[in-house]
This record gives sequence, C-alpha cells and structure tokens, in this order.
Amino acid sequence: SAEAQDPAAGGGGDATTYDFEDDLVTGDLVRPDGEMLSVRRRGRRQSLIRIREHFIPEMLKSVEDL
Repeated sequence: SAEAQDPAAGGGGDATTYDFEDDLVTGDLVRPDGEMLSVRRRGRRQSLIRIREHFIPEMLKSVEDL
C-alpha cells in the first residue's frame, strides 16, 4: 500500500530515549589455588620403532633353521 512506503505516514516523530542509572558491581577475582607451571615443548626426535622391510624373508629363514 502507499502508506507503507510513505516515510511520513510511519509516525516518525521524536526519538525515544532511555536513561539507565549506573549500578555498582562489586566482586572478587576468582583464581585457582596453586602455582602455574610453564612447560617446554617437546623436541622432535626420531622414532625408536623401525619398520622391518625384509620381515617375510627373515621369518622364512628362521623357519628353515627349525
């Protein structure tokens, strides 16, 4: 309708202003008990696990020795 598109028809009167009073908030900072420890990052190491590339031939050789 023409009224919905007319800005003057929306009653665009004075703006409403709300003024809230300040409230005092008191409290304590809550922290965990104890000390905070900083830990160094682990260094990069080679794995101690090695893939046995020749496992089947080694297994067959051990069976032949029985």
